[in-house]
Amino acid sequence: MRIVLLTQYYRPEMGAPQSRLFEMLRGLKALGAEVSVVTALPNYPEGRIFKDFRGRFALREERDGIALLRFWLYASNSRRTLPRILSMLSFSFTALFAWRFCRQKQPDLLVVESPPLTLALTAWLLAKVSGARMVTNVSDLWPLSALELGALSRGTLYRALERLERFVYRRSAGILGQSQEIVTYIRERGFGQTFLFRNGVDYARFRSLEPAADQGPRKVVYAGLLGVAQGILGLCRALDFRALGLEFHIYGAGAEKEELEAYLAEHPERGIYYGGVLQREEIPGVLVQHHAALIPLTKNIYGAVPSKIYEAMAAGLPILFSGEGEGARIVAENDLGWVNRPGDLAALKENFARLAEADLAAMRSRCRHMAATAFNRPVQVQALYRFLEAL
Repeated sequence: MRIVLLTQYYRPEMGAPQSRLFEMLRGLKALGAEVSVVTALPNYPEGRIFKDFRGRFALREERDGIALLRFWLYASNSRRTLPRILSMLSFSFTALFAWRFCRQKQPDLLVVESPPLTLALTAWLLAKVSGARMVTNVSDLWPLSALELGALSRGTLYRALERLERFVYRRSAGILGQSQEIVTYIRERGFGQTFLFRNGVDYARFRSLEPAADQGPRKVVYAGLLGVAQGILGLCRALDFRALGLEFHIYGAGAEKEELEAYLAEHPERGIYYGGVLQREEIPGVLVQHHAALIPLTKNIYGAVPSKIYEAMAAGLPILFSGEGEGARIVAENDLGWVNRPGDLAALKENFARLAEADLAAMRSRCRHMAATAFNRPVQVQALYRFLEAL
């Protein structure tokens, strides 16, 4: 089975989609598939093409034993809608120049990562040129997510994107969804051949690591994107962690990074520490040095489940989930931590108090068990291989 993946995001960028897609391809390759990637010049989350890749339109390379073809895009991490749309459209256009690469690879399947939704149209054209069947991997429901985030309003553009969404689903041989909500949404609209492929976690990366000693203030960690949807800066302004008897350790990058660093420099007394950006290989060793993970969302986005949930499980960290939706249900139904509605600071403070009194050993055991079984990515990749092979 020969597979070409088309995605705007890929290593060496950091982030949940990048890690998930890399580990998916590595797992499929280990099972016997031939895999290749068409992607953008790396730029995320800085919003600028990485230094070593600038000044190029296209670049062929091999990374982790996988052939990659990269193309230029207009890079942006702006909070404004127009620059983000231009970034998505630019790669959707430049990726069309991969037609010869795709024909050379003669893929059976062309798997496209959505969003951006417009990239699926590029994938459909490349699939026709190369004789492949298209598989759409839906990690966020566009345009619904953009509507819920306030980036779009119901109007002409939104209706056009809905038509594009239906066009893509109708022409997909299979559709992968990163959450049960996504899969349900797609099935309810009459599109079959769906498969639930959660972000999950490679538990083997965490299995041998020893948990942090339960001494002194309990340490809460956040490792991920520092953007508006996560609201980390707002939480730092609202909560004095030292007064709560806790420490809060932050890792990551994004639109709020500089403002966050400036705020922490002015308020060193609040028990909040910024540790910079973590490389993928560093994440397990850093997470296990803490006692719990904070995973906040400023508003519910239907179908979105933060991948940080799965890594926290694997590290044996009880989860403080400030949000709603499927992520909140996973935490609550499996007794993996505590949940509060987005923006409910009083409830979040109560959950911090519960953390201070909790039996960490029992909760760590439950978290690790779920990571090793229900949400173990290698097990999911094996099931995905069977699904793709059937297509």
